[in-house]
Amino acid sequence: MTFRNGLASLLRPEDSVLVLIDHQPYQLANLNSHEPQMVVNNATALAKAAKAFGVPTILTSVIAERGGLIFSQITDVFPDQEVIDRTLINTWEDRKVVEAVKATGRKQLVIAGLWTEICVAMPAIQALGEGWDVTVITDASGGVSVEAHEVAIQRMIAAGANMMTWLALAGEWQRDWARTETANGLTEVLMQHAAGSGVAYLWEQQLLNTPVPTTAG
Repeated sequence: MTFRNGLASLLRPEDSVLVLIDHQPYQLANLNSHEPQMVVNNATALAKAAKAFGVPTILTSVIAERGGLIFSQITDVFPDQEVIDRTLINTWEDRKVVEAVKATGRKQLVIAGLWTEICVAMPAIQALGEGWDVTVITDASGGVSVEAHEVAIQRMIAAGANMMTWLALAGEWQRDWARTETANGLTEVLMQHAAGSGVAYLWEQQLLNTPVPTTAG
């Protein structure tokens, strides 16, 4: 197996397409690899980061009438976008989803979903076999157990997939804080979803806007 390294292997917003898979109540109900609220937070942050960087994002669910609608925190980021509802468990076997991805013209495929061991692993491995550059966002995904999530990650790595967290992906897309056209949008996402980093940034703004006390003479 050949792994690419070097600058060209890093993810770029202009070459990336994001697919968010089955972030639905049914899957969340048996999510045990992560704290559920963290997965909701991270998936929402990932969606907002994609929007900030202009990365095309495909939203897909499986049998939504039974499994529930995609979390509103995610659909609110893309209020006018159709959610592709499937019956196929493997998203990459759904022609409508694959055609939507191909229509973007991007080859860096970024995936996150519930559950990691099924709804993420199957499309990731199939897409890898078809020549796509696949990255899985592990903390915006989750499985029915820690073991299920971790074994799925090992399986996808063995197949050639990249593993990242949402914050690492956002940093890779930004790459340079001088890119002010995206830096402001990313900062908003950090404030809302990056916990300590967001709080530290707000504190920094507080300090920068606090007059330096003068010594009474």
